[in-house]
Amino acid sequence: MKKALLIIAKDGFQDMELNGTRDGLVNAGFEVVLASSEAGSCLGKLGATEEAEVALKDVNLNDFDRVGFIGGPGAFSLISDSSALNIAHETVRAGKPLGAICIAPLILAKAKVLGGKKATVWDSGGEQQHELEKYDAIYTGQDITVDGKIVTANGPASAEEFGRTLASL
Repeated sequence: MKKALLIIAKDGFQDMELNGTRDGLVNAGFEVVLASSEAGSCLGKLGATEEAEVALKDVNLNDFDRVGFIGGPGAFSLISDSSALNIAHETVRAGKPLGAICIAPLILAKAKVLGGKKATVWDSGGEQQHELEKYDAIYTGQDITVDGKIVTANGPASAEEFGRTLASL
């Protein structure tokens, strides 16, 4: 069975984005494994609890066919997480599909994998767009943007389609 790794914040992942993305992947025949800054219980912005099976520092990318980063306010903590940045970078180097939704595309930008690529991000007032562009990404403003093997999405309403798109790459 194909396996997808979804990375969520320990505290403050976006519940609806995780559920929609996971549904899109599972419906496409993927087994989904959750990872976070540390293994164990994670708390969603809207109160859901999820179990991260693996800590980011212990992720073996050879075990997964694709990787997705889930947004929510907690995802800001992953933008400066060296393990998260390394996973994004190594996923692209391995030629595997990579996705990020909501503010999580900023993680991909900081990992320097969006340079010269089209991408979208959840944006309230231009700050996130500016951050993407600072790392040479081409902001589209679309709900979902695909450039090569990278898919980005802008928020909860796009989550299930984001999951299906990540599965199809």
